[in-house]
Amino acid sequence: MPLNGVNTPKLFATINLIRDTPELAKFEFRAKNRWVSGAHSVTTIESFQGTGCVHAHYRPFEYEADHPTMLVGDDHAPTPSEFLLHALASCLTAGIANIAAARGIALSEVSSTVEAELNLLGVLGLSDAVRNGYERIRVSVTIKGDAPPEALQAIVEQSRKRSPVLDVLTNGVAVELAVD
Repeated sequence: MPLNGVNTPKLFATINLIRDTPELAKFEFRAKNRWVSGAHSVTTIESFQGTGCVHAHYRPFEYEADHPTMLVGDDHAPTPSEFLLHALASCLTAGIANIAAARGIALSEVSSTVEAELNLLGVLGLSDAVRNGYERIRVSVTIKGDAPPEALQAIVEQSRKRSPVLDVLTNGVAVELAVD
């Protein structure tokens, strides 16, 4: 029976299918980006590969990115670095909803605030001693549901352990960059 908007029968069926057929676990996600002007660009996400075949999303998704005017953009959209915060918050939230549903816990509220510190000295090439990316990210989660606080905390902790976005941020990943 669905819980927290999660189709729990489908969730458990997927877990069982992947457990029984591990080769179906490999996925490849794709995004295509095109420059518009200045720091403004548009990314389109249409399809992904998983469970042995290519799947099209129900519709293509387009996301604009830009920089604020004080960072030489026109502020048409959030910065790419802000999208990273969105990805982290969304991944943790989805994990929380799925884990709570799998544990039979009804949620009444899940919200988070993600804050990150960035020093432009690195990005602008003014200091090799300062990294280009975020120096620190803080996530604060509020969770309420029909379980004791310890059980709700355990759900958040499990989401943290299983988040692919948090994993990439904390463990890194090889990135290959080719120029055509």
